[in-house]
Amino acid sequence: MATRLNSVEKAAPGLLGFDASVPVSAKAAKEFSRSGYRYCIRYLSRSTPQPSDDLTAGELKGLLAGGLAVMAVQHVMREGWIPSGDRGTQYGEAAVANAKEVGLPKGVTVWLDLEGAHHGVNRTDVIAYCNHWFDVVAGAGYESGVYVGASCGLDGGDLYWQLKTRHYWRSGSKVPDLPHRGYQLVQRITSEPDIVSGIEIDRDVTYVDEFGDAVTWLAP
Repeated sequence: MATRLNSVEKAAPGLLGFDASVPVSAKAAKEFSRSGYRYCIRYLSRSTPQPSDDLTAGELKGLLAGGLAVMAVQHVMREGWIPSGDRGTQYGEAAVANAKEVGLPKGVTVWLDLEGAHHGVNRTDVIAYCNHWFDVVAGAGYESGVYVGASCGLDGGDLYWQLKTRHYWRSGSKVPDLPHRGYQLVQRITSEPDIVSGIEIDRDVTYVDEFGDAVTWLAP
């Protein structure tokens, strides 16, 4: 579990971090930190309890001890999934339960992975899915955020005007620009595997958006 020395903080701009789909050991966390990485984004499950290959309380403790701040993103379904408000509520509840289980405190940004929706899906269903998820996550005291990936089912106007969140993460895929506000986190995806300390990652950089807002994380 997180200790009293850890605190929820707003990210400064221009910081390098990474997201990873496999566990990161305390030893690897220290190696990342020495290499200039400041934060790690790890996964939460869509069901409970949280499996051992996703973020655990022990891994969270090791990441923090290694000098990395931490946020979490929830796994998305396989490409072609069908969104609905009820599904957003269900997965939002799982995200909250798993975030609490691993020891992420209120105030940390928890991300909804929005990508791979069924081709031609009704945009109102995508919006309902997202906003139901955001309502549950924000209602539990977390900051909600959305990872905008390929085939998200929404355009930039929808993302800005229709979604009940203020934290946006731009994937390394081809995705809409976000009007007015801009993205707070930007990912790089490479054609060849990006491997650091034996772990395949995607690199991310923090930004302060046009409204002066930024992502929040649990800092060591």
